[in-house]
Amino acid sequence: MTADTSGAAVVTGGTQGIGLAIARELVAASRRVAIFGVSDDDRGRAAAAELGGGTQYLRCDVAVEAEVQRAMNEVADLLGPVEVLVNNAGVGAGADPAELTEDQWDAFFSIDLKGVWLCSKYAIPQMRQRGGGAIVNISSIHAHMTRSGMFPYAAAKAGVLGLTRSLALDVASQNIRVNAVCPGYVRTAPMVKLLDSQPDPDAAWDRLSSVHPIGRIGTPDEIAYVVGFLASDRAAFVTGATWNADGGLSARFAT
Repeated sequence: MTADTSGAAVVTGGTQGIGLAIARELVAASRRVAIFGVSDDDRGRAAAAELGGGTQYLRCDVAVEAEVQRAMNEVADLLGPVEVLVNNAGVGAGADPAELTEDQWDAFFSIDLKGVWLCSKYAIPQMRQRGGGAIVNISSIHAHMTRSGMFPYAAAKAGVLGLTRSLALDVASQNIRVNAVCPGYVRTAPMVKLLDSQPDPDAAWDRLSSVHPIGRIGTPDEIAYVVGFLASDRAAFVTGATWNADGGLSARFAT
């Protein structure tokens, strides 16, 4: 991480899975961390207590501007100006493109894409106040290559990459770096639940592992290590970039 870790770090969707692993990595680097969540306050408070180091849990719906503004101001009051923002909050879902309603589309993109912009919007002034910062946006392998049944998730995650590049150019002169990480398949609770619910769970796990050149799916910690690097001064010359953490899956053309 940066040599100066006095600035606060915010991880949206930080109460479980990849987000919790990222928060743990930042705490280990002596960051003062705030984790945002919206679905389960008890889980959020428990996660903050587990992380220690003065970690704060704040309830925040990243799709609602007033909530984002309030939460970012609260972070500044509790922990100091934001220096690192990890936009991890998101929902994964697939729908028939001819059946998806406009309201469903708007709700989906409000979290997966608009939320990335809103959190960045209210973190950037605090980063300017500190003289710089780092934003890491969590996209997905589906931004590059996808499969049937992933509409409109793949579209939203591709949008995150465009937002990352555009934002990086607009704030580079202010010593703020913006990068994206595209995880492949990761052993999170929803992934375990999905595969274990298949008619032949062992076969499902074997098939998913076998399509990865590295021979397995990833862990939340392995994504967190990449994010930790991009948030640090060791990545001082890296901005507007997309980092794939997918066990080589996106390098494979066909099987």
